[in-house]
Amino acid sequence: MTSPKEELMTKEQVLTITETGAICHLQLNRPDKRNALNDDLIAALDGFFAAVPASARAIVISGTGGHFSSGLDLSQHVARQPLEVMAHSRNWHRVMAMIANSTVPVIAAMNGAVMGGGLELAATCHVRVAEQTVRFQMPEGLRGIFVGGGGSVRISRLIGPDRMTEMMLTGRSYSGVEGERLGLAHHVVPEGQALDKAFELAERIAKNSPTINGFIIQAIAQIGAMPPEAGLYAESLTAALSQTGPDAEEGLRAFLEKRPPVFR
Repeated sequence: MTSPKEELMTKEQVLTITETGAICHLQLNRPDKRNALNDDLIAALDGFFAAVPASARAIVISGTGGHFSSGLDLSQHVARQPLEVMAHSRNWHRVMAMIANSTVPVIAAMNGAVMGGGLELAATCHVRVAEQTVRFQMPEGLRGIFVGGGGSVRISRLIGPDRMTEMMLTGRSYSGVEGERLGLAHHVVPEGQALDKAFELAERIAKNSPTINGFIIQAIAQIGAMPPEAGLYAESLTAALSQTGPDAEEGLRAFLEKRPPVFR
């Protein structure tokens, strides 16, 4: 009988999973399609994030073959009917929400093409590293289609609806340097260095309290959607929860003892 991880790696090996200590490395593995996101790849991401290994403290997502992802695999969508497209889009929303709401931080290592659905995937990640030579683009408008993987919400929140509109109307692309300035990336590095930087950040994040990492990801996202006073109240609740457990005790004790904390 195969394990869940083995099952994820069977269909054309579309997603490879490697565990290095407390870091899980997911590689989109359709290099001949510039890692275009097909149904099998979305299903593999779904399977992984439905059962993230208990030992994982950080997750790195990258692509093989010189590209992060060129977006939706349009070959699967030529003959779909409206209700089929709707169901497909809603399934993407569900899987992308699993990534965005993961209490284990997700770091994207972006190189080459980060386009359409690939950028929608990257926008779900909590830390994004881009190489200078990355090509950020939302080309759907040029192809006669609208985004369906959450980009109209998540990417718009990163760069603003006005910029998102212009990107889709014109097909304009941005480099990694430009993307960092706009908010599509948090870190920009020379070509060939995104994965190393992503692992460096993952190792740093993995040393944090897992509880606090989860609070940071989920509480800030919820607070950002609340009215200010409700957000401040939620902040107080989260602070109270975070400062009363063993991780808080260890963090404060380590500070007073002038040593690195060791979180369980």
